[in-house]
Amino acid sequence: MPAKNPDTVNEQSAEREVRGIYRELAERAISRSCTFRTECCQFRLTGKIPHLTRGEALVAVKALRASGRKSAPLRSDGSCPMLDPGTSRCWIYEGRPFGCRTDFCDAAGGPYDRRDVIDLIRRLEEVDARLQGHGPQILTSALADILTK
Repeated sequence: MPAKNPDTVNEQSAEREVRGIYRELAERAISRSCTFRTECCQFRLTGKIPHLTRGEALVAVKALRASGRKSAPLRSDGSCPMLDPGTSRCWIYEGRPFGCRTDFCDAAGGPYDRRDVIDLIRRLEEVDARLQGHGPQILTSALADILTK
């Protein structure tokens, strides 16, 4: 049996850790409720674009590929490239980045207070450092880095 590529093993471990961070966030008693209005996905309107660490990008790309897609389309309307233009549903909802999980629109309860999630942010940054990432990158750049690998 051939030896596993250490980079692949490290990435798989990082994906598990990031998913664990997402689970821990979901278990916290911070009341929010996504109503799928997709206002937060309208980057041109909100002026907010999620920034992903390398570990988050790995999870997002895995979810994108699991949806049957090989790339993230560029959207001329300023919307998230993961937002299905036909259904207005996120292609990677279960693998969506931390920022999408915590920077809610007002209808869903508003953004999380940073002090309530700073420990999780630091853990995401630690995973990024282990993967030799370059810190959080804008969503499209972070995904492109993984997709072109």
